[in-house]
Amino acid sequence: MIFLEIVFYVFIVVVGVQVFFYGIIFNSLIRHKTIKPKLKNISVSVIVCAKNEAINLKEFLPLMMSQEYSDFEVILINDNSKDDTLKVMEDFKEMHNNIKIVNVKPIEKFWGNKKYALTLGIKAAKNNFLLFTDADCKPLSKYWIKEMSSHFSNEKSIVIGYGAYQKIKGSFINKLIRYETFITAIQYLSYAKLGQPYMAVGRNLAYRKELFFEANGFMQHMHIKSGDDDLFINQIAKASNTSICISKNSFTESVPKKSLKEWTLQKRRHISTANHYKIKHRIFLASFYCSQLLFWTLAIILMVVMFNWKVVLGLIILRFIVQLANLFLASKKLNEKDLPFLSPFLELFLIVFQFFIFIKNLISKPEYWK
Repeated sequence: MIFLEIVFYVFIVVVGVQVFFYGIIFNSLIRHKTIKPKLKNISVSVIVCAKNEAINLKEFLPLMMSQEYSDFEVILINDNSKDDTLKVMEDFKEMHNNIKIVNVKPIEKFWGNKKYALTLGIKAAKNNFLLFTDADCKPLSKYWIKEMSSHFSNEKSIVIGYGAYQKIKGSFINKLIRYETFITAIQYLSYAKLGQPYMAVGRNLAYRKELFFEANGFMQHMHIKSGDDDLFINQIAKASNTSICISKNSFTESVPKKSLKEWTLQKRRHISTANHYKIKHRIFLASFYCSQLLFWTLAIILMVVMFNWKVVLGLIILRFIVQLANLFLASKKLNEKDLPFLSPFLELFLIVFQFFIFIKNLISKPEYWK
């Protein structure tokens, strides 16, 4: 009985922590007003790093080249591809005079390291304002460059955008991938809004070239093969130099993994990278995950044994009301309106999945950029 009383009071605290995260921390994104900044006529270099992406480049490069923006170049980085990636790049270069190709040859010191390829691409860019995306990614409007670049200012040198994943009808894995991406985005955009930027995704990210070299590029974490986006932002971003851009015309959309096995490998890399964040950011993220895990675990225990079940049920309902209300509002901001409906099921699956990945990473190292 004493044990159950302890569990009960711990559960009350956990619900309070969850309500704090969803109702206050993540609500900062919902409160963010998308004020259209004054458009700036700045020169932008769009940087795309590709490895064996011939098919995706054929489909998505036309959307990048048809952007309504007066002055931009596209830096295409071929990172030692084995398919026709380089040929596709050369074909597009013949049609567009604002394309520059960087053909990266492997060297032993940086074997399989995307950061090396990106560094060469950044050096090749002629403009100070850099906008990054992936080869399997497309802008969702012809105003992508205009929207993202408009958030640069004398103070703001980093612009964090939202990179979604394509919807695949009838696919549970796709729903799970999109839900995880949605929840992750709510976290890093909310913390950035609160003055604690800790990560971004390379599918939609912009920063000044001079900032890259002032930070000595990726050298602080070059030995870690992943993290060209989140580790770099974790290193250099702060409240004074970071802005977020969540206008729908600024969104990008990527091709998602089709199988659980492929996505597991991808998430193993992402989670292993998070271990290198600043300690305060790791505490934020661990606190949220642990409170989720404890909420579900303790709620199930208390309801099974029917201990103070009316109070427990009331707390469960309160937590879900706060969570779902804020997720619905956030989904309108990020154009993911179908996801909150399945949130309880997707959340539970994701908690178990992330715990499995954490254990898997303790046993063996994940694979990286090939």
